[in-house]
This record gives sequence, structure tokens and C-alpha cells, in this order.
Amino acid sequence: MSLGDLKMQINTVSLIGLGALGIMFGRHLSLRMPKKDLRIVADPERIEKYKRDRVFSNGIACDFNYVSPDVKDSPADLLIFTVKYSGLNDAIEFAKKQLGPNTIVLSLLNGISSEEIIARSYGADNILLSVAQGMDAVKAANKLTYHHMGMICFGDREPSGEPSEKVRTVARFFDKVGIPYEIADDMKKRLWGKFMLNVGVNQAVAVFECDYGGILKEGPARSTMIAAMKEVMMLSEKENINLTQADIDYWLCVLEGLSSEGKPSMRQDLEAGRPSEVELFAGTVLSLAGKHGLECPVNQMLYDRIKQTERGFNKRV
Repeated sequence: MSLGDLKMQINTVSLIGLGALGIMFGRHLSLRMPKKDLRIVADPERIEKYKRDRVFSNGIACDFNYVSPDVKDSPADLLIFTVKYSGLNDAIEFAKKQLGPNTIVLSLLNGISSEEIIARSYGADNILLSVAQGMDAVKAANKLTYHHMGMICFGDREPSGEPSEKVRTVARFFDKVGIPYEIADDMKKRLWGKFMLNVGVNQAVAVFECDYGGILKEGPARSTMIAAMKEVMMLSEKENINLTQADIDYWLCVLEGLSSEGKPSMRQDLEAGRPSEVELFAGTVLSLAGKHGLECPVNQMLYDRIKQTERGFNKRV
């Protein structure tokens, strides 16, 4: 089947979460869709704040169509989650009125568990696995800056040889609106690969208080990053995902394409005095290590250092 043979179409998109990815992809879509067909779902208090302070992408104010969770509208054809992991459960509730029997769901959250959490409420049939990779977005307050949009990699939950109609539908929509993408057959491995990258990059940059440039060159930050990634590779074998050195090399190549001045969200959170996603990264690694009776000393060190930093937030006057 070619992309032109598709019967399903995506005309309406609901997006929940205006962090870096939400603003970046939301702004991109807003320039290529009728305003009413792109819904930014948020609670009334956030909507008031967004309208008052505006939201900016590379210096340009975004003109978004905001929708409250209690507003009942026709189901969205595509629902995209771009919230932080800590806000996922609330987002699932907020987005329920955007959901219909044919709504395709993408989660661009970090980690390896968000799709399973969403599936507990929505069912798994319409959820595709996806990762956002290669972007270097930095968000400060209500202002986003980025040089590289990167791409969305997505696919079916289980390898089938041929992409499903839902995957093809999303591909045709992304072609239409100009979002770079890649269809992957083994998305569980891709999810784990991105998780491995985040475990290394986000935490090393946070602990060594550098930017991407600090891990693009040889030194303690880069060596720590790679050591943390190798611990994830070791665990993947126990979980039958089987990441290899080739996967580490692939993700290091992805990293090479980022702006050296950019910073991952974990560094941005710690700089702003906000709790980080360390439980999603080192916390998950250490939990899996305990499950399999293994030790992951690099991730233990990163976990302890980041937690120490977070505890310091409570002592500030």
C-alpha cells in the first residue's frame, strides 16, 4: 500500500503540554493548519497565563487555539502528549474529551513507560510508539529557542514487517505539514535507545554543569555519559531489548548534530531550581538493576549528585 492509498486522514490535532517540544511542534503546526484545527489543551489557569504572558518560539509570539479540558468537541484525529513525566497522569485526564474511537495517540515524553501508562486509561490499540530526537530546544520561562527541530521517529507497538494504516496515516500527515520523521519497525528498541541517550546526556550535562559542547569533546563529562549509557545497554540485554555498541554509536552520531550551546531539559530544570526527571532516568536504571541483581555505579553516582542538588533547593532562602 502506498501513502496515497490511505483512507484515514488527520485534519485535527490536539496537543497537551507547552514545554520545549510542545511549543516547537505546536508553532510549526500552527503555521500549516487552520487555527481551529490545532487545539492546545490546558487547564483554565494555564490558559489565562499563556494568553497574558504569551508564548514565544525563536522570538515570535505563538497564536494558539487554547482549549480547556472540560470543553467537549469533536474527537481529535491525532493527540500528542508533550508534557513532563510528572504531569502525565493529569494530562491523561485533561485530554480525555479529545479522544474518540479513531484518535491516534503519540507520546513524545522521555523514558520507556509513558505509552504503557497512557494505555491503562485509553487502551493500547490506537497508541503508536514514538520518540523525538535530534532537537536542541532550550526553554526559559515562556520563551523557546532552537536551531534544529530534529525529527519524530514512530511506528507500531510490535514489529510486523509492514507499517499499519495508522502509521501510514501519521506519515502522510507529517509529509503534509513538513514535520521530519522516520518510521521504525522495532520501536521498542528505538525507545530504549533514546532512553539510553537521555540517561547519559541529560544527567552528565546536569552533574558537570555544562552544555552539549561539554559532552561533544573528550573529557570527564563525555566519559561519564558513555559509561552511564553502557549500563543501560547491559540492562537492555536482561530485558530482551539487546542494545549494542552500534546503538551507542548511532545515538552519539545524533548527538553530534546538536548545537554545542544547547542544554537538555534536566540541566534547565536544575538551573531554574525545579525538580528534575532523575527518577525517570537513573531512578529507572537503578530499579531495573535491582530487579536483575546488578550494580550500576555510574548511574548511582549521577542519581546521588542530582538528588543532592535538588535537596539544596529547599535550603535556599
